[in-house]
Amino acid sequence: MKKFTISMSLALSVSLGLSAAACSSGTNTTTTNIASANKPAAHTSAANTVAVTNSAETKPADETPASVKAVFPDAQSFTKQHKDIPKDAIADIEKDSGAKVPDTDHHSYLAFSTTGGARKQIGAATVVTAGGKEMVVVYDNKNGSPIIKEVRADGVPAPFLAQFAGKSHDDKFTFGSTIKANGVDEAAAKAITSAITVDVMTMQALYGAAHSH
Repeated sequence: MKKFTISMSLALSVSLGLSAAACSSGTNTTTTNIASANKPAAHTSAANTVAVTNSAETKPADETPASVKAVFPDAQSFTKQHKDIPKDAIADIEKDSGAKVPDTDHHSYLAFSTTGGARKQIGAATVVTAGGKEMVVVYDNKNGSPIIKEVRADGVPAPFLAQFAGKSHDDKFTFGSTIKANGVDEAAAKAITSAITVDVMTMQALYGAAHSH
């Protein structure tokens, strides 16, 4: 009877030991599988990083006014130029024009076309504000100096604006002599004339070829 009891005890102990081992082994396997399932694939992080980087990249905003774009319908792109006007040039412009230079930072817009495969400049323009109106002054080049090709503005009579065509800094045009009101309020016409005079002189100072008068 004692032998049987001892044998049963040994058998029970061995059985429990095997069960414990089996349970322990099963727990480790489950933990490993969960860890593997939760571990992200190596390339996932890189892909997410690229996506974030690409989404953060933005193109620079186009600062060209719609009024300037309308002047150059054949242009595919524009470049906005910022140039500081030298102090001595400002003094000369204000002395010769009798008007104030509105800002030391002058802006102009260059129009480019890619027709035919080559990128080439097809024009330049500035935006001038005076007399409650905004004018687009379109420039051409003559003997290395900027010359006004045309002036456009909404709500300003065409006969008045047409007087500026062909004018350069050498013409020293003034209201009342070279430029007439032609249907524009006199105060506004005078302000517009002064502003365009300052602009064409500024364009010469910044971009014109040096020459003697």
